[in-house]
Amino acid sequence: MNRLASATSPYLLQHADNPVDWWPWCDEAFAEAKRRDVPVLVSVGYAACHWCHVMAHESFEDEAVGKLLNDGFVAIKVDREERPDVDAVYMTATQAMTGQGGWPMTVFATPDGTPFFCGTYFPKPNFVRLLESVGTAWREQREAVLQQGSAVVEAIGGAQAVGGPTAPLTADLLDAAAAQLAREYDRENGGFGGAPKFPPHLNLLFLLRHHQRTGSAESLEIARHTAEAMARGGIHDQLAGGFARYSVDGHWTVPHFEKMLYDNALLLRVYTHLWRLTGDPLARRVARDTARFLADELHRPGEGFASALDADTEGVEGLTYAWTPAQLVEVLGEDDGRWAADLFAVTESGSFEHGTSVLRLARDVDDADPAIRGRWRDVVGRLLAARDTRPQPARDDKVVAAWNGLAITALAEFVRLVETLGTGTGAGGDEADANLLEGVTIVADGALRDAAEHLATVHLVDGRLRRVSRDGVVGEPAGVLEDYGCVAEAFCAMHQLTGEGRWLELAGNLLDTALARFAAPGGGFYDTADDAEQLVARPADPTDNATPSGRSALAAALVTYAALSGEARYREAAEAALATVAPIVARHARFTGYAAAAGEALLSGPYEIAVVTDDPAGDPLVAAAYRHAPPGAVLVAGRPDQPGVPLLADRPMRDGRPTAYVCRGFVCQRPVTTVDDLLAQL
Repeated sequence: MNRLASATSPYLLQHADNPVDWWPWCDEAFAEAKRRDVPVLVSVGYAACHWCHVMAHESFEDEAVGKLLNDGFVAIKVDREERPDVDAVYMTATQAMTGQGGWPMTVFATPDGTPFFCGTYFPKPNFVRLLESVGTAWREQREAVLQQGSAVVEAIGGAQAVGGPTAPLTADLLDAAAAQLAREYDRENGGFGGAPKFPPHLNLLFLLRHHQRTGSAESLEIARHTAEAMARGGIHDQLAGGFARYSVDGHWTVPHFEKMLYDNALLLRVYTHLWRLTGDPLARRVARDTARFLADELHRPGEGFASALDADTEGVEGLTYAWTPAQLVEVLGEDDGRWAADLFAVTESGSFEHGTSVLRLARDVDDADPAIRGRWRDVVGRLLAARDTRPQPARDDKVVAAWNGLAITALAEFVRLVETLGTGTGAGGDEADANLLEGVTIVADGALRDAAEHLATVHLVDGRLRRVSRDGVVGEPAGVLEDYGCVAEAFCAMHQLTGEGRWLELAGNLLDTALARFAAPGGGFYDTADDAEQLVARPADPTDNATPSGRSALAAALVTYAALSGEARYREAAEAALATVAPIVARHARFTGYAAAAGEALLSGPYEIAVVTDDPAGDPLVAAAYRHAPPGAVLVAGRPDQPGVPLLADRPMRDGRPTAYVCRGFVCQRPVTTVDDLLAQL
């Protein structure tokens, strides 16, 4: 009996009609394996995963494979996005056994959950042979299987161990991390490493902050060049905005077409701050279009942001997105079609499959003549309208707390920047751009407030965070450390954007829970709470990958909350957490980007800026403070002595004029009332 029909996970629901007697992850499944004395298959994936779909079609939808599984195993299907703790433990086992990992993840375990054979995608013939071999080994070589499992669990425990050396995350270490990134930087194509090439958003955030602190032209150029290369490449949707998960090549041309919430949230932060620091019109446009993508394509009205758009459309990768020159001419006519083919690098031979091309931006449009920009906008609009008539990729509608936190923080920073710069041509565009920017900002502001309310009212249950929800109903999985860190940072962003005290209170409650429930010896943290389900190991991964690690996310939130609240113990907790990551920063800068960014904020101060004013959105002091804010600075603006807003307490206007108060590390400078005096302090 397949038991997935009532699941909240879209990924599990994709398998609800399989001839496999799937169980969700639960104690009852392992009890059933023990009763039958059979091994467990733990199959882990996610809804937007292309190769998960392939393995499902080849094997899990096949009646003969289903019979093999049902007769010899208890089969458990896990959504890695719902249960990152389960995924982390078995991914560590998979990497220990095979030297690599990925999804779908295929793990064979004993009835107590101990993994003894791990892999990823298996073609159907290989998978059938594997099922037969594992079944035979379980029946005839049980002792060897159990010994193998014990060795794997020992390896997991070593990989997930907490403790170890600690060191302050100093300026020298962060300078060394920036230098290491510069050595590993792809100077021709931007980014780091070869194919497949992933957007290095966390490293770019670090490098932008490092540039602010040190004035490093090289750090800024790495971030600028990489951002431009991605924005012009096929990994960036040239029509609707948003970024795909990664490029299958080393030069950003052909994407793996799934679009993840977390990538787009983090990239929005990169382009927003690149625009803030440089005024670059390309960064402005890409920030605007990424915010629009989040608000239009992933926001669920009355809820939060959906997790992803699928890689496939009707089982075919790129079906929605790829074009031929003839298709461009069909939509646009001969002249505009040929012009668009040149602009977007669409050729007869194609850059993708079957003679089709993924749209890339082969010519500059952001600094082009207004007539060229107008023609480009017209072409984009007509192509997007035509593309909307094609079959569309499925959307994974579950709301993940951590990823929504990332989106809220990014959108809050974007909205604040637009408020301070305005939408006019002085912000880097023409009148049409200004109108579009204003519209996107209004929608983005509504979406981020919607999502924040959803997290505060639906995901918070009895003071504890839940990981996921769908259709307004919260799921059972408990929040992990990254949920607490990312959501607390988002609530701090909401406090700064709105000036409302309730968001700071909510953030403090989450951080107090994290400090009490997730803490490990020596200043580190586990990824699961002390009262969470006990797995074969308790995960504690300190490295940043596609998203910030739980430890980095929590440290960033602690730094921000300490600055907003004035409570030094949260800063001390952040310093202790980052000290456990510092030895890794020195050796593996590419996998500690968010920790390094939090470290830059600490080294900078961070600055605590309060602007006492009757016009928080339009005051020139607020605009100047945000545009020139040092790395990780916090900024609150509003009338004095607002309830629940510590930075505005006991800070009056001077001579009835709006007044800025600048502090750094809890040490304050004199109040100022002019922009020039404020900039001198920053």
